[in-house]
Amino acid sequence: MKKITFFVLMGIAVSFMSCDDDSNAPQKVKETFAMKFPNATNVEWEKESDTEWEAEFKLNGKEHSSNFMQDGTWIETEYEVSESEIPQVVMDAMNTNFEGYEIEGMELTETKDGKAYEMAIEKGESNMEVIIDANGKIIKKENKQEDNENEDDETDND
Repeated sequence: MKKITFFVLMGIAVSFMSCDDDSNAPQKVKETFAMKFPNATNVEWEKESDTEWEAEFKLNGKEHSSNFMQDGTWIETEYEVSESEIPQVVMDAMNTNFEGYEIEGMELTETKDGKAYEMAIEKGESNMEVIIDANGKIIKKENKQEDNENEDDETDND
């Protein structure tokens, strides 16, 4: 539940922080975006770095974020998905390799290399971020337990 609350709060915070007018985004970036997402609404731009721009937008009723290089090259797009939208091969990999973990949040990430599913999972005090590609191969697994240790440390100091 903490992860879902975190994702919601981060989404709200990003929405407030990313109030840059799309006229600030380079023309090449806006053109690539318009070709890739012609039905996007509520588009807001934010400069991620000297060479990268991020668009936050709504498409098919879902909040999306998409990143582009300064020259207009598309990098990736992410959006939240429900468990029913995840292919069975991905869920099988998840259940086999992370038995007993509860899924707290899920996103689909699309890049030029394909799709991957990013999941925030937890089991007891163990929190992890797992990325599994569309074929069920685990691309990344990162233990997020240090966040809990910091919370515990803060609690112990009270």
